[in-house]
Amino acid sequence: MSLRSTAAVGAATLVAGVTFAATAFANDGLNPDAALNAAAPDTGTETEEPRETDTESTEDFFDSSDEPTEDELAELRAQAEEQRDSVLGGGVQFGALEGTNVEEEPEEEEEDEEESEPSDPGFSGDPKAYALQVVESEGWGSDEFHNCLEPLWERESNWDHTATNSSSGAYGIPQSLPGSKMASAGADWETNPATQIDWGIGYIKDRYSSPCAAWEHSEANGWY
Repeated sequence: MSLRSTAAVGAATLVAGVTFAATAFANDGLNPDAALNAAAPDTGTETEEPRETDTESTEDFFDSSDEPTEDELAELRAQAEEQRDSVLGGGVQFGALEGTNVEEEPEEEEEDEEESEPSDPGFSGDPKAYALQVVESEGWGSDEFHNCLEPLWERESNWDHTATNSSSGAYGIPQSLPGSKMASAGADWETNPATQIDWGIGYIKDRYSSPCAAWEHSEANGWY
């Protein structure tokens, strides 16, 4: 066997040994450099005494025509280092994957997309002030409220949204008869003055065209 072939076989053997040792030590969680040192051949100071060899056969074995060139040796070393680094990298990565506990991020609680039905806040303002705003929003002047609507509902219910006529059963600020008619303006017609006012002004607008016309009818007939 030529020295070039011998060197190649030796390099392959060295790579195989380094691969096995580096992988084994790396998978055990050891430092990659320690794994390499463990895999490398012992280079201690104590050496065996050289055996006597046949000088002639040795010289023939190391014939200059079979000696690898410096470039070939450098290439073999580079290949060995490349495979060593690949083995160490794979071993460390394997050890990291095997030895690491990856904590899963807690899932965020999904927000309840279903909107709860809004509770009825009721009407907390001044019914007369609200009625004035509605009158003006209809395009009527403030005199329609002060001179006509205010005294009309004062007579009917004293602006009490719970007022009930014991004889007829009329209910609320505008004294709707029956009171359930006001449900067309809102389901809270029994408790919300604003709902009653919206319905009452709508009723006056449709039947009499203005608060003052409704007031005149009430003055003349005692009802509107």
